Amino acid sequence: MNKPQGNLSTAHPLDLPATEIASGIRSGQFTSEAVVMESIRRAKSVNATLNAFTVIREEQALASARKADRITSEGRTVGSLHGVPFAAKDLTPTKGDLTTLGSWTSGDWIPEESALCIRRLEEAGAILIGKTATPEFAYASFTHSPRWGATRNPWDLERTPGGSSGGSAAAVATGVVPFAEGTDMGGSVRIPAAFCGVVGLKPSLGRIPMTILPSVFDNISHFGPLARTVGDAVAFMEAASGPSDEDIMSLPLGFSGETARKGSLKGRRFAFSMDLGYYEIQPEVAAVMCEAIRRIRELGAVVDEVPMHWTRAVNDQWFDLWCVFMSSFFGERLIQYRHQMDPVVVSIIERGLAANATDYKRVELLRTSMWRDMAKIFETYDALLCPTCAITAPSVQENDDDYVATLRNGKFAGLDMTCPFNLLPQLPALSLPAGRGSNGLPVGLQIIGRRFADEHVLSFAAAMESSFLLA
Repeated sequence: MNKPQGNLSTAHPLDLPATEIASGIRSGQFTSEAVVMESIRRAKSVNATLNAFTVIREEQALASARKADRITSEGRTVGSLHGVPFAAKDLTPTKGDLTTLGSWTSGDWIPEESALCIRRLEEAGAILIGKTATPEFAYASFTHSPRWGATRNPWDLERTPGGSSGGSAAAVATGVVPFAEGTDMGGSVRIPAAFCGVVGLKPSLGRIPMTILPSVFDNISHFGPLARTVGDAVAFMEAASGPSDEDIMSLPLGFSGETARKGSLKGRRFAFSMDLGYYEIQPEVAAVMCEAIRRIRELGAVVDEVPMHWTRAVNDQWFDLWCVFMSSFFGERLIQYRHQMDPVVVSIIERGLAANATDYKRVELLRTSMWRDMAKIFETYDALLCPTCAITAPSVQENDDDYVATLRNGKFAGLDMTCPFNLLPQLPALSLPAGRGSNGLPVGLQIIGRRFADEHVLSFAAAMESSFLLA
């Protein structure tokens, strides 16, 4: 596959898988300082074109890299990601760094402590090189904020990288870092992964403790990796997952990287739905999906197309939850900052403030019906496959309101096919680059696994990855 615009990879150690970067630093084959210096160089160059970063931590990151090299030279024990650069989303607090949530309402907040997810990556030796752009409060499928402007897609500068982890996806796609942290409440990891041609995982709820919200009882929110490869996503999960009392809903489960890397499809059975029963699918997406399914079958798996009877009520009721989420956690900012906020954010918050509590609770009835449908599929199949998004990356000038129509044929002209699986948060869902459409833009295949079967979803993706790269 051709490189996206702005990809600055030049056979540098930074272009190795994350675990190989760490291994090379540990063995003295190259230094963390050299790797991090190249990462920062690329970040600056990419930022000039794509506007992917809100903060580049040049001084702090290079100091951390030099410290990592001293530790190596002293022969001390180091972590699995020793000296490896990564990026974090501007939604996520990182100690000592400007963290704005894409909003003027945050002022110049400098957190005194990093989120647990970031601390765990750093404890494994990874080095934070910058903060990546997000729409205001991570509300949209397009990364554009009042504070930072629009982030652009590395494959086509006139298109969006997706959202809300669009800056992270662009940084990974252009070779700045092997992986970046993102958050996913309705597809915010998987949408930009699909649009930028990288791997994006929404882990099952609680695999990575969610510690950055005012509530620890929210059940649609996930941390997850955006990564160049499945292996890099596995390395992220090995470092970041695991229980913590910081999140009461974190799972008492370890994470097996060995299982996640065992990629074989022979004898596996997959259900496939092109449209989940109601989406209008762009022809470029449909063509890539058909080719991907053919390749999966060649690898020894059974793939059966299954009927799905969901409707756009799934998206509409997810949106109802999202409006209440936004009004509950950010609604108080309207009083002082309305005029500085994205008008769409204001309308979402106002809709949430006006929501009916009984209607909000009744969304659980839809979620229950959806789960029963998925449980029936899992009686026969190891995972459900579908497109990550119904379209390839749209214009940077558009927004989510351009993708809410019901067409004359009754199909939903939606953008993403991800938010249904935030209504079923215990199911891990991964976007894997499946190829590029006839328009030259990346297309993602979404793999949805059984409850808490994160390692198996990653292993399926690992087995598919090498075949898809040949497409």
